[in-house]
Amino acid sequence: MSPVNLRVVGLGTAVTVAVLLPLVAMAGPTGDPVRPSGAGDAKAGELLRGLGLGTRTPASPAPAAPRAAGASATPATPAAPERVTRCGPELASPEGVEAQTCVLSEGPDVWARTYYRNATRQDLDAFLTLMAPGGRTVQVRCPVPAQDEPGTCETPPERGRGAATAYTAVSEFAGTGEGAGTPLLLRSGSNTADSEGS
Repeated sequence: MSPVNLRVVGLGTAVTVAVLLPLVAMAGPTGDPVRPSGAGDAKAGELLRGLGLGTRTPASPAPAAPRAAGASATPATPAAPERVTRCGPELASPEGVEAQTCVLSEGPDVWARTYYRNATRQDLDAFLTLMAPGGRTVQVRCPVPAQDEPGTCETPPERGRGAATAYTAVSEFAGTGEGAGTPLLLRSGSNTADSEGS
């Protein structure tokens, strides 16, 4: 082979090697292409995003609808009925009995109550009467021990008949015992007109 042919063959071989070397360098041990790194990654990411093919973050959940103004998690409980108390004046007897009598109402219920203090050093009886419209009356008897401590006596609540302001109450304090000779020490009413002391 002439020297010219050898040069042509050598040049062809060099060109072939130059073309094949980059192809071999791009192949990894398993045949996967080698990923570019560094600035190449950034540029590739920008290119994919520009084409709309970049990595997308998962869509965040839609915000919950706002609760309507004034809405409540639990139903509102109805308000308790208001208690109304009408009392007469505080009265005292010379023997040492003090009392104040009241008519109380709450919702449809009405009852009587008397507050007392017994400083007479003797046991007494308290008779409390609730007078309703139409002449109906309810009366209770409460023992009042001989002690200088405040106490109460009251009638059981009953469903009102008419306005609560039409009710009156009277309490009477007397010595214990039976018969007309038992002294009345004090009478107290739920309003000024019905209240008197003796």
